[in-house]
Amino acid sequence: MRFDLIDLRLFLHILDTGSITHGAARANMSLPSASARLRGMEEALGMPLLERGRRGVESTPTGDTLAHHARLVLGQIDRMQDELGELQQGRKACIRLWTNTAALTEFLPTAIGAFLRDHPNVQVDLKERQSSETVKAVLTGAADIGIVSDALDHGALQTLPFAIDKLVLVTSRDDALGARRRVALAEVTQREFIGLAADSALQTYLGERALLAGQPLSFRANVRSFDGICRMVEQGAGIGIVPATAAKRYRGTPGLRTVELSDPWATRRLLICMRELNALPRAEKALVRHLAAI
Repeated sequence: MRFDLIDLRLFLHILDTGSITHGAARANMSLPSASARLRGMEEALGMPLLERGRRGVESTPTGDTLAHHARLVLGQIDRMQDELGELQQGRKACIRLWTNTAALTEFLPTAIGAFLRDHPNVQVDLKERQSSETVKAVLTGAADIGIVSDALDHGALQTLPFAIDKLVLVTSRDDALGARRRVALAEVTQREFIGLAADSALQTYLGERALLAGQPLSFRANVRSFDGICRMVEQGAGIGIVPATAAKRYRGTPGLRTVELSDPWATRRLLICMRELNALPRAEKALVRHLAAI
């Protein structure tokens, strides 16, 4: 059973695109050549790697195992090249960090900025994802480091504490809800909301929680930032849910009120997750230690 790096990269390209044709094109390979390589891998294993359907191809359980190890192998090679690149003028190590919305907007900008200032030969590729996607990405090697909610099972990943993320409800000063100290999401699901873009990780998270509370949320407008939510809520356009750190920036603003959410899920501990801290390359290890302040 012998697979070379070209085989492994081709197989991951096929999975990423959901198509043998598109995977071959991404690998700069002809379709007949790609098909022959895929067939050779399946013959060597004696088991199929892909299932073909109307929507494209998906990996079999055997394919899942191969993809997992392919990402680990290719990721290790990429990290080796990154570390060697640090020794060459003009080359930078690239750290792949996946994180949720609150961490990306409220906690990471200052921390990452300070880290990049002190590490000129490093760049950070930030992706906003739900915690479940981030855990899977770190486990499979698609991401080097993740920041996730502690409410999620992180499996075999090693974790370190990062921050406390508390979600609150914001209303206009004329809204009767503004006089409340605490409120549960189930009490306001019939109200109209101002929210983030539909593809944001937090928006997806809140949508799932609303469905569990019995009713999907209705949005009058979607904006790109928590500040945008607060400004529109201040004008009476609707109510919103934002991190307490974002609402705190508007403390003292006459037109905005903050109400605590009583739901247990509204207070989340954010964790830094990785496969193994001591096995990380130098740049990734330095970033984890910086974020965890250890």
